[in-house]
Order: sequence, then structure tokens, then C-alpha cells
Amino acid sequence: MTNISFEVGRDDYASTRLVESADELAEGEIRARITQFAVTSNNVTYATIGEILGYWNFFPAEAGWGRVPAFGFAEVEASRSDLVAVGRRVYGYWPMASHLTLLPGRVTPRGFRDLSEHRQPMADVYNTYTYTDADPIHRPDREAQQMLLHPLFFTGFVVDDLFADNDMFGTDTVIASSASSKTAIATAHLLAQRRDLNVVGLTSAGNLDFVSSLGCYDRAISYDEIDDIGADSAIYADFSGSETIRRAVHAQFGDGLRYSCLIGGTHWDETGGPQAAEELPGPTPEFFFAPTQIAKRTADWGRPELDRRLETAWSQFSEWTDSWLEIRRHEGPDAMAALWTLMLNGEADPSEGHTATLS
Repeated sequence: MTNISFEVGRDDYASTRLVESADELAEGEIRARITQFAVTSNNVTYATIGEILGYWNFFPAEAGWGRVPAFGFAEVEASRSDLVAVGRRVYGYWPMASHLTLLPGRVTPRGFRDLSEHRQPMADVYNTYTYTDADPIHRPDREAQQMLLHPLFFTGFVVDDLFADNDMFGTDTVIASSASSKTAIATAHLLAQRRDLNVVGLTSAGNLDFVSSLGCYDRAISYDEIDDIGADSAIYADFSGSETIRRAVHAQFGDGLRYSCLIGGTHWDETGGPQAAEELPGPTPEFFFAPTQIAKRTADWGRPELDRRLETAWSQFSEWTDSWLEIRRHEGPDAMAALWTLMLNGEADPSEGHTATLS
């Protein structure tokens, strides 16, 4: 078996290469053939904050190179484990590659965890693999929507819940940058269902009409109109990662900015990170880390209730996206390289969703 991996330069995200390798399974391991995975601006975020939050550690590569994680589907192609049989189809977290070797453990009727030693320091949510025939949200005809949108929706669900759990930090306005990104759209869709809340989407002039047409933002304004937001206080949900935009929002609101969190990095080449926070007026920006709020709500509600709320909200969101989302599929290494460049340069049409395969 030959595994093909798509790798990205950790110091130069525009630099890519294909690496072929061959592995022998050890006792207890399985080999999964990755049949398709989603590629969104969120994957660019994984790369840009990979050093800070450890995303490069999931799928180690040669020094200076990284395997960008992606959500998708795979089939168990070979097994030396008594726990997982050949032919099982699973959903989870993969490298952009044709295959992945896993060490399954903590098996339940719903799936298993990868117990590979190098992955254990990372959050459990990323090491979980779900059998498609036991997944309550899986539909064979909507696999593209699941891998493209569900991880981003999950982030949006947790962002919305974090804000609500803190009584909206004492404000009735939420400002979302990179408002055309799918994680921002998911968050805005949920926030829009809350009463007496003003959701403002910041976007490029070229995406202004698209963002306005979605209906989940009360207002859509371009980045050069930040001075016209017209609120005394706000939360800043930073999906862009742009230090320039962050500074403009902080300067506009000062102490009226009740909370500022960095969620994404679509403007990866402008990312300054919270390290320069002491130079900003208003609150210190914080990195948003979904597992922290997930752990809190699991303790508050129990995992079954958290899953029930998530599944109900996901079903509504997924059906709503049919009105504006078009799926594009890409096959082969050349197509993958072109797709990565498209995402990296921020040139993807926000009304499209992209999936890829290398196997």
C-alpha cells in the first residue's frame, strides 16, 4: 500500500508537496482509506495557528512540513485489530492524504478513539471516529454537507452558547468579521434566533451582496465602513484573524467592547494574534477554544442532552444552507494543490463548498 500525503510548508503555506510512503500495520492497528474530505477556510486557520494550538501535531510530518487536518469520511481497508473490522465506514478527523493508520480503542457501538500515542495530548473531540451506520446525523446523500459544514457549525454552536452562557457579556450587538466564511455564517444563523440581538457582519466589498442576501445578519457592512456600525457596545467575534480589522474594531469601541475573541484566520497573512493585545484599547482578545465550553456544557447538561441540542440545531441549519450552497468536488493531487491555493488566497466563492480526494 502506498499512502499519498499533501503537505504544506509550516513557514510558507503557499509551498506544498506530495509525499509517498508505505507502512506496515502493527498489532492492533487499522488502515483507513480516506475517500473524501472537506477543504474550507477553516483548514487555512488550522495551518496559521497550528504552532499555537497544536494542530500540526495530529499528523506528524518531516521537519518544516505539516499535514493539515480535515474532516471527512474513510473506509477501513486493512485491520490487525479485533475491535474494528475491514469495511467499516467512519467519519472523523484526517490528514489531507489517501490513507491513515489508526490505533483504535475505547470502542463503543457508535465508534472509537484513536489511541496513537502522539495524539493523546489533544482534545478527545478530534480523536473520535464515528461509524456512519451509527451516526444520528449521517445521511448518505448529505455527506458533503456533513463534512463541509458540521465541524464549522459545531464551532458556531459553541460560540453562540458561550456568548449566551455569559449573558451576551452585557451587550446586544455581536460583530462578526469574515462574515462570508461558513463558520461565521453558522454562528450568525444561531445568534439571529435570539431575541433583541443585533448581528453585524463585516466583509469585503465583493462579498457584501452575498452576506446581505443570507438573512442571518441584521446588517452587512464592508471593512472600510467599520466607523458606521453605530452601537455603543459590542462583542467582537473575529473570524478573520486580521490585526488591521481587529485594531479598527477595538479603536471604534474602546471599553465599550465587552468581549473580543479570535475564532478563525481567513485573513491569515494579516494575523497578528492576541500577543499585541496590550496595545489595543478595550478588552484583551482571547483565543476561542471550543473544547473548553464543550466540557462545561457536558458537565452542565450531560453529553446526551448536549448531543440532542446540537443535532436539532444542525438539522435546521443544514436544510437552510440548501438555499445558497453549491457543492464542488475535486479529485487527484493536482486538483488538491489548486484548491489549497484558492483557499489560501481567499479567492473561493462563499456560495460554494469544496470537497477533495487523493485516494
